[in-house]
Amino acid sequence: MGSDPQYAKYPDLSLAQHIFTLTNPSSPQTTKQTSLQKLQDGISEYKMAPLYRYLAHPIDGILNVAGEGTARNPAIPNSRKPSAASSMIARRRGSNAFDFPWDNQLYEKLKAENEEELQTLQKEEEEAEEKAGETEVQEAQGKRAEFWARVGDQEKAISSYEAVFENTGVLGTKIDIVLAILRLQLFFGDRFGVKKNVDRAKTLVDSGGDWDRRNRLKAYQGLHLLTTRSYHLAAPLLLDSLSTFTSYELCSYSSLVVYSVLAGSISLKRVDFKSKVVDAPEIRAILGTGEEKLAALSGATAAGPGAGDEEMKDASTTPTPAPTAVNLTTLGSSTAPEEVETPIDFTPLSGLVNSLYHGNYQTFFLALAAVEERFLSQDRYLYEHRGWFVREMRLRAYQQLLQSYRVVGLGSMASDFGVSIDFLDRDLAKFIAADRIPCTIDRVNKIIETNRPDDKNKQYADVVKQGDGLITKLQKYGQAVRLRGSERG
Repeated sequence: MGSDPQYAKYPDLSLAQHIFTLTNPSSPQTTKQTSLQKLQDGISEYKMAPLYRYLAHPIDGILNVAGEGTARNPAIPNSRKPSAASSMIARRRGSNAFDFPWDNQLYEKLKAENEEELQTLQKEEEEAEEKAGETEVQEAQGKRAEFWARVGDQEKAISSYEAVFENTGVLGTKIDIVLAILRLQLFFGDRFGVKKNVDRAKTLVDSGGDWDRRNRLKAYQGLHLLTTRSYHLAAPLLLDSLSTFTSYELCSYSSLVVYSVLAGSISLKRVDFKSKVVDAPEIRAILGTGEEKLAALSGATAAGPGAGDEEMKDASTTPTPAPTAVNLTTLGSSTAPEEVETPIDFTPLSGLVNSLYHGNYQTFFLALAAVEERFLSQDRYLYEHRGWFVREMRLRAYQQLLQSYRVVGLGSMASDFGVSIDFLDRDLAKFIAADRIPCTIDRVNKIIETNRPDDKNKQYADVVKQGDGLITKLQKYGQAVRLRGSERG
């Protein structure tokens, strides 16, 4: 079986993003219409009868408000709406509900095609058990698991994958099966299952997994940590994945760039932020300006410094292509995606990185607003934490400015950030009350005074505190030892 990944084709995680977009109040109507069409096409192409019912049924579909059936769409009295809409969809109130069209005839057609395909798979599995060896039987069982993953039945797919897992002794296949289960749980928003199987995959990889699977797991771990708001842990994994990314079954390279830059911007110290984000070759080729950006868009980065020079003179008369990410490490290789990625405008992200690093705070606030609108509010993995991310980025900018001064004029700082004095006062007050910024605001004199902690006094206080804790533990230990000695006596 080699190092080639298995079971990596299904489910199609882009469909989960389309499902999210349909219920996202921040998505433009044109985007929703595009997502609806792609979702309907995907359901028809993959014959996803279970997923179609889970989403669109007029009574228990998670995209529809419970209601009465019609002659064309009969209701099922004993069916019920799922207990939770899951994180497949954006949090919504009644005004944001979306009715996904239900066609009972289409459902029955897809269901019949699924049953026919299942019979074929069953016959193939029985023949393998009678006439072939264990390898052929496992292959037939794997096809059944992939079938359930393709049509969108999470429970049956996971059950089938677990059966294959139990019957195989090949470590690489075991890792691929766990990653396939991981993608199913990501598709349906099962966070507890994702955490469990990320740990499970890590254990398998650490027991002797090859480099390719170890590398692919980094992206899975980073994305999982992103969804749990552990950006400081996700950043190194995602940034390391940029240069060797091959997990196209998980997300596009463009999405990985977005996740990596956002995680690095909010969690890395300034020195690391410069080396791993601002000056990182993979990121500069995408977010950079001038020759770097043009080289990345044209593919000249991989071809050498002189590539594309003959076309430079016509650049002014040719429309500039929409910015998109190009994974130069897999360009032309078998691991590169078959479909062309949707172009993404990285301008807001570039503005956020550059303005934060260079201290252009007025531009930073504008870039942060644009990043929230174009990325945080549109991505299913980032949506839930968008408010927290914006707040933490504001805090980082405030800290970066204040750490260089002992006293700052309130009006001057408000002018630097392009906000009113009242807004800055209220915003800083929240962080000061939470001990996130060591400063005080003097509204009478309209100044902000920073309270830089004395490192020596802080170290002394920490030592005393730790010493008190150690003495308490030793006293408890001594009491326990004395009690045991008296019991022996």
